[in-house]
Formats: sequence, structure tokens, C-alpha cells
Amino acid sequence: MRRVDLARARGFTLLEAMVALVIVALGMMAVNGQLNRYVVAASFVEEKTLASWIGTNQITALSVGTTWPAVGTHDEDVEFAQRKWRCHIVVTETDVMNLHRVDVSVSLKDNPERVIDKVSGLVEPPVPAGIPPPRWALPIVAQQGAE
Repeated sequence: MRRVDLARARGFTLLEAMVALVIVALGMMAVNGQLNRYVVAASFVEEKTLASWIGTNQITALSVGTTWPAVGTHDEDVEFAQRKWRCHIVVTETDVMNLHRVDVSVSLKDNPERVIDKVSGLVEPPVPAGIPPPRWALPIVAQQGAE
């Protein structure tokens, strides 16, 4: 009778092994689900960041241009980060004279209805030709030991 007890105590039963495998499988499914959510979130953040850069670049290009953007709307296609993007640019007047508001909606070119990011900015008219840019004075820095 003692031999039977020792033989039984040496290993796991088939039922115990199957329960352990079910627990491990459930854990792996949870990890897989979390990794899927991470990949989707990372992809969304990447698209949002790129779209924000593109919108900001469009506003910067309008603000440093040689002509003041006309009031109205237009679309512009951009290739950035090996993707094709569509920028819907809306220029409107503001209550402040010589200041236009620019709203840029950025989407992927193959799905222009889905706006990924929207960036807004203010643009003033360019400096007239012949007027030099301002020369800012350099800050005076105290030298060490000159006291």
C-alpha cells in the first residue's frame, strides 16, 4: 500500500496538467490582446503625429511665403513619410486687420473624409520688398572673472 502512495505523489495527474495548460493559454490570450491594442495605438499616434507635422509645415510655408494667402479654400497633396496626404486649407479673415486665420485639415489621400488632425494658425502679410529684416541686439553676457 505504501508503494501506491509513493507512485501517486511523484507526478501530476492528467487533469492537473490540463488545468495548468488552460490557465497558461488564457494568460497568453490576454497578452496577445494587449499587444494588439498596443500596435493599434502606436499606429494611431504615428499617423496623428505625422499629420500634425504636415499641418504645421503648411501653415509655416504660408507664413514665410512671398505672397499673402488669399481668403478661401483649396486642397493640396503632400508626400511625406512615404505616404500621400491631402491637406484641406481654409483661409479666413479675422477681426484684426492684416491677420488671416489658416485652418489645415490633414487626411490620407486615399481616405480624405477621415480627418486625422486639424491645425490652426494666424498669418500676417509678408514684409514689403526692400525692407531689411530687423537686427536684434545680441544679449550682453557677463564674462567670468571680469568683476
